[in-house]
Amino acid sequence: MDATVSGRHPNCLFLFELQLAEKECWAKLEEEQVPEFGGCRGTWDNISCWRHAEVGEVVVNTCPDALKNLFGRDGKISRNCTDDGWSVVYPSVHSECYSEYKPDKLVFYTVVKTLYTLGHSLSLIALITGSTILCLFRKLHCTRNYIHLNLFFSFILRAIAVLIKDAILFSHSENMKCHEQPSLIGCKASLVIFNYFVMANFFWLLVEGLYLHTLLMVIFSKNRHFVVYLFIGWGFPTIFVIAWVICRIYLEDRGCWEINDATVPWRVINWPIMTSVVINFILFISIIRILVQKLRCPDVGGNDQSQYRRLAKSTLLLIPLFGVNYIVFVYMREESESDTFQSYKIFFDLCIGSFQGLVVAILYCFLNSEVQTELKRKWRSVCLKRYIGRDYRLHSSSISRNGADNVAQFHRNSRAQSFLQTETTVM
Repeated sequence: MDATVSGRHPNCLFLFELQLAEKECWAKLEEEQVPEFGGCRGTWDNISCWRHAEVGEVVVNTCPDALKNLFGRDGKISRNCTDDGWSVVYPSVHSECYSEYKPDKLVFYTVVKTLYTLGHSLSLIALITGSTILCLFRKLHCTRNYIHLNLFFSFILRAIAVLIKDAILFSHSENMKCHEQPSLIGCKASLVIFNYFVMANFFWLLVEGLYLHTLLMVIFSKNRHFVVYLFIGWGFPTIFVIAWVICRIYLEDRGCWEINDATVPWRVINWPIMTSVVINFILFISIIRILVQKLRCPDVGGNDQSQYRRLAKSTLLLIPLFGVNYIVFVYMREESESDTFQSYKIFFDLCIGSFQGLVVAILYCFLNSEVQTELKRKWRSVCLKRYIGRDYRLHSSSISRNGADNVAQFHRNSRAQSFLQTETTVM
């Protein structure tokens, strides 16, 4: 569940990492002592940094970081310092540090990107529609739906951030120029915003779990602590993201902050997220226990029992979706680094997670009985107005035709009476 993202095009990121490695190499070589009697002076060979060496010494380097990040191979390359200077690199950089991109892996990533783009797009449509419904109908304005609205907004912001990020990173422009890529300040700012939206989304899921648990426990009034929920959902992510920015500035201020060599910044972002997921899972277990106890209680009436069953159904469908799979994969993260495991983790985190907003909108808006009642009432009201308006127009048209006939009859009678009067006068 890595909440970081690179803000540069992959090709530009590779060139940027090489330029950064070259600067670090020359700075390091200037600090080292040059061999007094011959030997080989340190150099940068456009891909790797070689330190100063004595004649007959063998210098061994690992694969450059830029190639490690690109191909994921951690081989070793060597050069001998001879009387004639540096020997050629052996084994070759290509054989040790490059890897052929597997077609099946390319297909897998293409499918994953297509699926999570579809998921986020459908989620956006459903969430925006659901948010509009909850905002328009005044009878739906309550603490429960206010929490749903904030959860919807967090999903919307997260989906927008992902789609915009992909539009920037995966634009296949043949005339792409690296000097026209976003500046580091803008790149870092976009990464900060992205991490904030991801954290806010997880914390609003936690708020949903807390609210459901509190509603069942009936510890305090459900209308008094909405400010606390707001602080948890939007305030906690703000605190942790600020702490992450400070850690990045002082511990790993490299590039666009997309590289996670230092563990502290990574933990500042991911540990709070995992804590919220673990707490939500514990709340899920507690909610199930409370529901089972209440459903078995003989004092529970029919209406209350049906209400608890609806709540149990929503809880069972929602909480495992954002809890169980994250716990399993993060727990196993340090235990396994195989390609198969990473593929499963990517699929669950990106593909299934992208449809999460769609599921939330369906459960807490479209399938909500109060929402359905208000929509039906509104639909009946619209149909009634259309029927009354059509009936009124027909009635008005009928009155107009009758009035016109009466006026015509009046004119004919008036003309006849006038004619008779004229004839009488003449006689």
